[in-house]
Amino acid sequence: MLSDRSIELLSSTASLCPHCLRRIPAIREQQGETVYQVKQCLEHGTFRTVIWRGSVPFSSWMRPKKPSMPHQAFTAIKEGCPFDCGLCPSHGQHTCTALIEITGRCNLHCPVCFADAGAASEETEPSLPQISFLYDRIMTASGPCNIQLSGGEPTVRDDLAEIIAIGRAKGFSFIQLNTNGLRLAANPEYAVTLQQAGLASVFLQFDGMKSTTHIALRGRDLRQIKEQAIQHCAAAGLAVVLVPTLVPGINTAEVGAIIDYAVRFAPTVRGVHFQPISYFGRYPQAPADEDRLTLPELLGLIETQSSGAIRAEHFAPPACEHALCSFHGNFLIDEDGRLIPLGNRQTACCSTAVPPLAMPSALAGREKSVAFTARQWSLPPLPTAAAAPCACSTETITQPLDDLDRFLQRARTHTFSVSAMAFQDVWNLDLERLQGCCIHVVSPAGNLIPFCAYNLTASSGRSLYRKGSRP
Repeated sequence: MLSDRSIELLSSTASLCPHCLRRIPAIREQQGETVYQVKQCLEHGTFRTVIWRGSVPFSSWMRPKKPSMPHQAFTAIKEGCPFDCGLCPSHGQHTCTALIEITGRCNLHCPVCFADAGAASEETEPSLPQISFLYDRIMTASGPCNIQLSGGEPTVRDDLAEIIAIGRAKGFSFIQLNTNGLRLAANPEYAVTLQQAGLASVFLQFDGMKSTTHIALRGRDLRQIKEQAIQHCAAAGLAVVLVPTLVPGINTAEVGAIIDYAVRFAPTVRGVHFQPISYFGRYPQAPADEDRLTLPELLGLIETQSSGAIRAEHFAPPACEHALCSFHGNFLIDEDGRLIPLGNRQTACCSTAVPPLAMPSALAGREKSVAFTARQWSLPPLPTAAAAPCACSTETITQPLDDLDRFLQRARTHTFSVSAMAFQDVWNLDLERLQGCCIHVVSPAGNLIPFCAYNLTASSGRSLYRKGSRP
C-alpha cells in the first residue's frame, strides 16, 4: 500500500512494451527514497524499473516546464507517440541540439555501442549534398541550434572538414564533433584542419582512468590515445568535453578521478558530461536494478568521491529537457585547481527556476539553453593584456588586480561544467519525458527524431527508427 505522500507523486504516463514496442500504460511508484516506473502489459506481465534512487528527494527535483513547439513539424499525428516522430505537432520542445550521423563506420569495435556502429560501408554514407539537405531541414524545423556530428566514428570520413564548413556556411555557429579521438591523437595537424573549417568543440569518449575500464568498454587500453587527443586539440584551439559512459561495477568508482583529470587540462577541457549506460539492443530480460545508475546516485558518487567538495546541492535539473533527463552544475576553477560552485539547486543550467506564473517564455528558455551550452563547451576567448602602453611613453603601466578583477579574469577562461544525461531505453521509456526531448537525430529522410526514440530497440534488438525501419 502506498502512502498518501507517494500517491501525490504518482504521474500518469505511458511507455512501450519491451518485447513488441507496443504502447502500454505505466505509473511512477515511490517506495521510500526510490521511485519505480511500473508497466503492466496484458500479454507480457508487469515490469518494474528503478528510475530515481538516492538522497535527492524526487519531489524536490521535479519542476514545471512550458512546451516550446517545433517551428515546423514534418510529420502528422497518426499512430500517436512515439510512432510519429519527425517532429510531430504535439512534441513539446523544438531542437536545442541536432545530431547528424555522417557515417555508420567505426575504427573501434566497442562491446558497448548504442549506435551499433562498424558494420556499415562507405557506400551507404550520406553524400555532401545529402548532408547539406539535412542541415537545411534542421534550420527549417528549429532555426539555428547546436550541431553535433556523430556516427559511427565521424573522423573515418576524409571530407569531415568540408562537412563542418557546410554547416558553418548554413548559419550554425556551434558545431561539435562526437569522436573516440583516435584520429585526433594520431595527427596533430588534423585538429588544426578541423578547427580552421569551423569546428568549435570535441565531445570526446572518455570512460575512465584504468586500463581495465577501457578494455571492458572499448576493447583496448586507450588512455594514452585520449590524452594525446586532448593535447592536440589544445594546440589547435579546440575545446574538449570528456564523455564517460558509466556502467555499474565497471567505472562508477572513477567518477571523481575523471573530474580531477579533466580539471588538469582546463581551459581546453570545458567539462565532463556523464552518460549512465542505457540498455539498447538485445536484452531478453529486463536489466536488474543493480544494473542501473540513476541521476541522484551519480550525484552521490560525485559528492562522495570529491570528499564533499562538490555537493549534490550544486546541481540543478535542466531548463530545456524534462527534469528527469539530466543535471548540470557550473563551476569556477580557482588558481589551486579547486572547483568553486557558481550555482545551486535553485539555479538551472541556463535560467533561473521560478514559480509557473512567473516563468519566462519557453522560446526564451530554449534560446538561453542553446547559447549557454555553446558558450560553455567552446574554447574561451584569450585573455586580454592586463595593461596597455601609454601613448606618450614606451613603458608599460601596470596596476595590481583586486579580488574582483582576479575573479572576473578567471571566470572568462576557467569555468567548468559537470553534467549528466540519462538516456532512456525500452525498459524505462516515459513518453512524458520523450515529448519534452530537445536532443534530436536528423534521419536520412530529414525528419527530427528524439535521441532516445531513434536508438530505441525491443528486447529482441528490433529498432523503432534506426536501420531504416522508419523514416
